[in-house]
Amino acid sequence: MPERVYDLEDRLVDFAISIIDIVEGLPNGRATNHIASQLIRSGTSPAPNYSESMSAESKQDFIHKIKIALKELRESRVWMKIIIRRRYLQKDNEAVSAINECEELIRILSASVKTASKGK
Repeated sequence: MPERVYDLEDRLVDFAISIIDIVEGLPNGRATNHIASQLIRSGTSPAPNYSESMSAESKQDFIHKIKIALKELRESRVWMKIIIRRRYLQKDNEAVSAINECEELIRILSASVKTASKGK
């Protein structure tokens, strides 16, 4: 059996898909429509930003793009906390799993920024 290659971009794409699923499960309403539009934007943004960082023109450009992805992940985490605390979903386990994955992605990307920033 071949060893599975770790692909952060695929993991970020899977995170975006989980965000889409969460948003599509929200009830219709003024507040939830606002939250949905904010979460869909912030939750789907990290994957393309990370992808762009792979072709960065400089170390500073790489760090900048990763920091944008981090900012969007942190925003997504807050929107999901609001969804859970407000009990907008029938089953919170999908949002809880997404928050856990978001936390791990934040740690990974933060470590990337720290490593890339060494020797600047």
